[in-house]
Amino acid sequence: MKSSKGKGLLGLLAIIAAVAVFGWFGYSSMNDIKLGLDLAGGVSITYQAVDENPTAEQMSDTIYKLQQRVQNYSMESEVYQEGSNRINIDIPGVSDANAILQELGKPGSLSFTDENFNVLMTGDMVAAAKAGMREGNGVRSQEYVVQLTLTDEGAKTFAEITQANIGKQIAIIYDNKVVSAPTVQSAITGGQCEITGMKTYEVAENLASTIRIGSLSLELQELRSNVVGAKLGQEAISTSLKAGAVGFGIVVVFMIGAYLVPGLAASIALALYVGLVLVLLSAFEITLTLPGVAGIILSIGMAVDANVIIFTRIKEEIGLGKTVKSAIKSGFNKALSAIIDGNVTTLIAAVVLYWRGSGTVKGFAATLALGIILSMFTALVITKGALKAFYALGFEDAKFYGVKKDKAAANFLGKKTICFALSLVLIGAGFLFMGLNQSSTGSVLNYSLDFKGGTSTNVTFKEDMTLEEISGQVVPVVESVTKDAGIQTQKVAGTNEVIIKTRTLTVEERQKLNQSLIENFGVEEAEITAESISAAVSSEMKRDAVIAVIIATICMLIYIWFRFSDVRFAASAVLALLHDVLVVLTFYAAFKWSVGSTFIACMLTIVGYSINATIVIFDRIRENLKEMGSRVNLAEVVNTSITQTLTRSINTSLTTFIMIFALFLMGVSSIREFALPLMVGIVCGTYSSVCVTGGLWYVMTTSRQKKSAQQKAELKEAQKAEKAAKKENKQL
Repeated sequence: MKSSKGKGLLGLLAIIAAVAVFGWFGYSSMNDIKLGLDLAGGVSITYQAVDENPTAEQMSDTIYKLQQRVQNYSMESEVYQEGSNRINIDIPGVSDANAILQELGKPGSLSFTDENFNVLMTGDMVAAAKAGMREGNGVRSQEYVVQLTLTDEGAKTFAEITQANIGKQIAIIYDNKVVSAPTVQSAITGGQCEITGMKTYEVAENLASTIRIGSLSLELQELRSNVVGAKLGQEAISTSLKAGAVGFGIVVVFMIGAYLVPGLAASIALALYVGLVLVLLSAFEITLTLPGVAGIILSIGMAVDANVIIFTRIKEEIGLGKTVKSAIKSGFNKALSAIIDGNVTTLIAAVVLYWRGSGTVKGFAATLALGIILSMFTALVITKGALKAFYALGFEDAKFYGVKKDKAAANFLGKKTICFALSLVLIGAGFLFMGLNQSSTGSVLNYSLDFKGGTSTNVTFKEDMTLEEISGQVVPVVESVTKDAGIQTQKVAGTNEVIIKTRTLTVEERQKLNQSLIENFGVEEAEITAESISAAVSSEMKRDAVIAVIIATICMLIYIWFRFSDVRFAASAVLALLHDVLVVLTFYAAFKWSVGSTFIACMLTIVGYSINATIVIFDRIRENLKEMGSRVNLAEVVNTSITQTLTRSINTSLTTFIMIFALFLMGVSSIREFALPLMVGIVCGTYSSVCVTGGLWYVMTTSRQKKSAQQKAELKEAQKAEKAAKKENKQL
């Protein structure tokens, strides 16, 4: 007995020591974590085209090229157009503009090489590149191609190198990466050529765009470069940290109050989780932005969720009469499949989003993936170790763990028609509000400057203002004019200049803003300049985000189909996911919440939360189907499964909601604007997992059974008729 207690004490001390060590390293490494422009600022560089009248295509291609380049510095970098011939680049986590000016200012490094990578022709010899289609040969009716038009010098050079390389590959290299390696079929002497073999038009367009970027003759010159402060201000960081600490403290109290000793074990594991996250964010040099914070919040919710699933199972096992030791072992084993499926499904989404996404989407995916892996480790290893240690120390009585006995299953399916109708009304209302917004404002949603572009106002104050003064004094003045919370401010280091980015302001609004700044701060009117800026979230980034979400959804569907051996589980989960996104979109449309870069992170968080909550219920349905047998009433299985997981659904949602609600209460206006949709998404995800997903699966399953039964009945009738006909023929 003493030996057991000794081992338990050593195990608990080892875990607490790990929490202390990683907590200290995590706290110490906080200053080393790279923060994005919204949280910490960076370098802002403005270029101006040497050509006074560049075309829209030249500007667009140059912006895209620079976006690809600055990804090497940070995934959270932003590139956008200012005025007609200027390009702004904001790069977080750097402070020396001179170190990157020459690299970014180059028009592109595209080259054509032979198989030994000897340069044969440079990209500036290509006059134009565009994607196209033509009639294919063989089984393909159409073929996608990239059509190149060469300059006079390029046509002559290309004729020589193609003549010398017939039957060989010529590699097209951009920024030291091979983007295509077509085989030369014959000498090309007319200054026109085609690259064939593209599988889709999108592939052809991407290659054409890359060639255009590398062949631009648009020359850029530096107009200005500044070190700028955080967009959201220092107050956003400090209040977010305070809110996170308060929210975490409330979650710990709730977990201990609801689950007693297991709740204490989970709180210790969660403390270690926070320390590990901070250490690894610094070690892997992941740039942390507000969307990244969303990814961490989601992973904290999933870490809590894993513990809640385990503890609910332990209570159930104790309720069935098992000893505490046996219940702990059985609880972890039975919870394993739901935890793995939920986390792996979300991890698949994170990997795809990182692979296909860009900018804030990539940052969100990186923090989410890191958080998921750590949450599984802390829940399945640390919590388990802490529980065993507490048990060995003498906490053997069931009263320390709680008992959950089977309750009569609530008739959730009896309300499915009402729930389906309510969901359809909410979704329909969203389309109605979007239609009304379109007719009144010209946009279905309230797109912020990240999506639509806006106005950049540069103000030089008479005195040097701190970030706190900008957040507390300047921002409210600007908000009183714009009536919008999506304002971004940046302080130029070493000067009294502040950059204020807002939605596009009318002439009257610009005048009103200028007057307000003059009256409130004594600014000279000559020290206020304004310029139109393009969207920071480019069309390419939007396209990447959409493609990434589609691929992630398909991958999740395939995984759920494979794990549950029933496509109806996968279809129901995806429909519920779509339901949650559309309902949250209704609130965006109805209340005209600002749709900016954080909108993407909000929606991705909701998708991850929704799919995880759904899988927990489906896992229980799968288990009950096996235990109850094939002849059991499906309605009973669904109602029982939802009832058994109801406590988990409520408690997990409540703990995640507490974390975000603390951000909402304590955060600045931009943080509140970010937190509000997340709270709606959590409530909606809980509602859909409890009231919608089970009903969807039940309807799909019973419809198929009815159809199968009808087909069998029809077949039986046909067989009877056939036998009767044969009998009649014999009598004749």
